Amino acid sequence: MIPHAVVALVLGALPLAAQERIPSHCIGLAEAPGLEVVYKAGFGDPLGPNRVRISFLYHAMFLIETPGGLSAVTDYTGHIGGGDHVPTVVTMNNSHSTHWTPNPDPRIPHVLEGWGTADFPTEHDVELGEMRVRNVHTDARGGWEGGIRRNGNSIFVFEAAGLCIGHLGHLHHEPDAAQYAAIGRLDVVMVPVDGGYTMNVATMMKVISRLRSSVVLPMHWFSGRSLDIFLEGMKDEFDIVELDQNSIELGLHDLPRRPTIIVLAPELLRGTTAPPRRPTQP
Repeated sequence: MIPHAVVALVLGALPLAAQERIPSHCIGLAEAPGLEVVYKAGFGDPLGPNRVRISFLYHAMFLIETPGGLSAVTDYTGHIGGGDHVPTVVTMNNSHSTHWTPNPDPRIPHVLEGWGTADFPTEHDVELGEMRVRNVHTDARGGWEGGIRRNGNSIFVFEAAGLCIGHLGHLHHEPDAAQYAAIGRLDVVMVPVDGGYTMNVATMMKVISRLRSSVVLPMHWFSGRSLDIFLEGMKDEFDIVELDQNSIELGLHDLPRRPTIIVLAPELLRGTTAPPRRPTQP
């Protein structure tokens, strides 16, 4: 079991200028050596070289920070807190209002919509220096009445600090062989575990096992019941760490030795009032 509180050494701020991205192994099968995960909450604090900070903001919205000052927000709803921070890139999926906004801040340099049409899927592959952001399309349900929205969801992959970080979005079905191949290996994966609005827990467990991720970050849970079911089902394959904080810092060479589920407490960036701990919308 990974310790719940490990003090991270801050190695000093790096220049905010764009830096070269460390090559990742998303499409390869390389295994990273595992040490201990280092936890350190603190939006905007200096990051050591070759590390990222991941903060769980709300529902399906995470913030990923790099040492050079790049930031990405997943399933961006338009409000992240933290004063006037403008992310470098945001991704969105429009299954529900809690996964996108029709009015993103016009100052954001890169706004990546995760949905397309059956004939015209939206493809993204953005190179930002320290970070690469790309997407893999999946289908989405047409609604409770049934049907399929072809290319209605995207799995976004963020490559930074040598890590492959995936966000499954509002995933409604298990990826097929071609989609798994396009995703590649994910060191860190953000997973919806609501058990119904997206996929049932058993199928989601199968997806996670197939992706061979070292760190799993549950999201998209409500009363906590589905989260508890998910944790109970995964405890034989994964260590489980529950933290009373919303952020962790990770590097390629300190991933856990045994695959680990880390439950973070959602909270908007400091200086703002956080939304309810348990979201009420899908």
